[in-house]
Amino acid sequence: MSDKRIASCILAAGKGTRLKTQRPKVLHEICGRPMLAYVLDACRAAGVSHNVVVVGYEKQQILDAFGDQPDVSFVEQAEQLGTGHAVMVCREALLDRFDQVAILCGDGPLIRARTIAALLGQHRESAAACTLATAELDDPTGYGRIIRDGDGSLLGIVEEKDCTLAQKAIREVNPSYYCFNTTDLFAALDKTDNNNAKGEYYLTDTLGVLVAAGRQVGAITAVPPEDILGINSRNDLAYVSAVLRDRTNGELMENGVTILDPSSTWIDPRAEIGQDTVIHPFSCIGAARIGRNCQIGPFAHLADGTTLADGTRTEARG
Repeated sequence: MSDKRIASCILAAGKGTRLKTQRPKVLHEICGRPMLAYVLDACRAAGVSHNVVVVGYEKQQILDAFGDQPDVSFVEQAEQLGTGHAVMVCREALLDRFDQVAILCGDGPLIRARTIAALLGQHRESAAACTLATAELDDPTGYGRIIRDGDGSLLGIVEEKDCTLAQKAIREVNPSYYCFNTTDLFAALDKTDNNNAKGEYYLTDTLGVLVAAGRQVGAITAVPPEDILGINSRNDLAYVSAVLRDRTNGELMENGVTILDPSSTWIDPRAEIGQDTVIHPFSCIGAARIGRNCQIGPFAHLADGTTLADGTRTEARG
């Protein structure tokens, strides 16, 4: 397989009705940053060269927030007619410009760069037209199930409402991480239809089209279960923020930073903090650069861009 530029296609046109909001869903913040920012950061860290963001509801708000980023372009989905339709409107932005495209959801801020990198790597090494990154859940309720044959080859995805009792017992699910060969993607989309209860075009239907055409569709179980938490309410926003806070604090502590009370300490995942620095309770740290052997807080607030030399001791505000 050639190794030309790889693009992402990030689906971000949704309204987020259950959030009861006038803002696009992907602009709601997790640990102080729009959730879309985390998806873009993960794509960049995984080696994706360009990111196409599909916008719709209150699109100008998203353009205002991310329009100055040179590796991001936008395509409007004027009518939300399903995930397949969201990708269809990106034909001009992707086809004949990129060999491969990773398709992801913009409301998944817990996504990790290493997961995207594993997906892209598996896709490059295989002869597949499409590769999925899947997850195994103790409770798969609500997710489409991954259907494999006796040899482990992927046959397709069955949405839960269409599952048999035996299929409902399958723990491997589809968290919507895809990598397609771009030409295969749009050829398959051309053969899908919207003859279903919702009258929508589903991206998952492309897998059956590809399999029926004799093309290989692969799947790698690479998504940690905690990374696919959905956000459909304000309670979900708070819960996912806490998960990201705990992940960030845990990684810092593993690398030699002391955090005296992780539950009251909020640190931007982009922050760089040196060994033997101590973070006191009720501190909030943005994308700062903090040296070694510092004492931060309690009740410290360090804004994005703050730089502290080794041995700095901050004073509490308030």
